[in-house]
Amino acid sequence: MQQAKFKKDYFGGALIAAIGLSTVYAAMGYHIGSLSQMGPGYFPAAVGVLMIVTGLLIALSARGDKPKQEASEHAHPTSLPDFRAAACIILGIVAFILFGHYGGLIPATFAIVFISGFGDRTNTFKQVFILSVLMCLVAAVIFEWALQLQLPLFQWGG
Repeated sequence: MQQAKFKKDYFGGALIAAIGLSTVYAAMGYHIGSLSQMGPGYFPAAVGVLMIVTGLLIALSARGDKPKQEASEHAHPTSLPDFRAAACIILGIVAFILFGHYGGLIPATFAIVFISGFGDRTNTFKQVFILSVLMCLVAAVIFEWALQLQLPLFQWGG
């Protein structure tokens, strides 16, 4: 069992590093600029480098893992992958895209948090609903007021 965890962390770190490397590669197609005059590729390149470092640290930390007997309460009861969590996250992203296009920022934010919240088996309906409402308030303040994002809070149609 411990061998499987080691491989999971090792390959997970390698996957994050590979995605970071591809992000840096894609960012090189844009003007990077300098720290004082950032180009459009600067931020993706910086995020890609951070992903590479994080992925390498995760992969390296997996080498020193000691055997653990603890079982997380969030883990699936069997050794199978948790398809419920994956399905909830994917459905949440799809709902965000659809509601963002046809309903606006607030319905999209509510949908992604509400649907994705059920991926955690310990969440209740009340907890997910309250979290969704709070995240809608945070999204409205950050993206509408502070960042003045072009996505309207509410819209009907597309």
